[in-house]
Amino acid sequence: MKVLVAVKRVIDYNVKIRVKPDNSDVDLTNVKMAMNPFCEIAVEEAVRLKEKGVATEVVAVTVGPKAAQEQLRTALALGADRAIHVETDERVESLGAAKALAKLVEEEQPGLVILGKQAIDTDNNQTGQMLAALTGLPQGTFASEVVIDNDKAQVTREIDGGLQTIELSLPAIVTTDLRLNEPRYAKLPDIMKAKKKPMDVKTPAELGIEVASKVKLLKVEPPAERQGGVKVGSVDELVDKLKNEAKVIS
Repeated sequence: MKVLVAVKRVIDYNVKIRVKPDNSDVDLTNVKMAMNPFCEIAVEEAVRLKEKGVATEVVAVTVGPKAAQEQLRTALALGADRAIHVETDERVESLGAAKALAKLVEEEQPGLVILGKQAIDTDNNQTGQMLAALTGLPQGTFASEVVIDNDKAQVTREIDGGLQTIELSLPAIVTTDLRLNEPRYAKLPDIMKAKKKPMDVKTPAELGIEVASKVKLLKVEPPAERQGGVKVGSVDELVDKLKNEAKVIS
């Protein structure tokens, strides 16, 4: 079984986000970029399926600028067999990414597609669901456990009320949640080997699609800075401030 796993290039989660002075966008100047953490979980799950003998090939895919090949090489170092890069300098929203992935699903015919449930830059949580709609494949979102048995996949989902286990007929689409696994670190020998693994570069035009965003970004603003707190000398003073200054009690 072939597994297609999608990855996205985002600002490293340890980096403090800066906004451009004109509020036109996030400032990416000299900012460390990395693979989206949920995508790391997706890659790890795909590689584990291969190690178990369930998957025969893991194909990493990304849609984005040329620099995103760095994240594909990371996926290859983590255990993916080959990579496909849909190269574009356009701002790619969820639907554009889903369209590109749908075309690759049509070409590659994977038995399973694994994506992170969301990206930490946009937090949309849409691409997996849109991909399922475009391809007509069953989906299991927010997966905390995936078990493949012949032509079926049992997916345990994290929902508000607890855990829900569903059964999907393969091929299917799964989006990963935090507790699915603990991603491994790439070893230096694997990083070196990844440089020689095949990477196919395509364009949206070659796939017969457009990925340009239909959403116009008007303005980006940082969140309001948190105000400093104050110390009080007694419970009575605290109650007085809550009642008369914060007015959160009456």
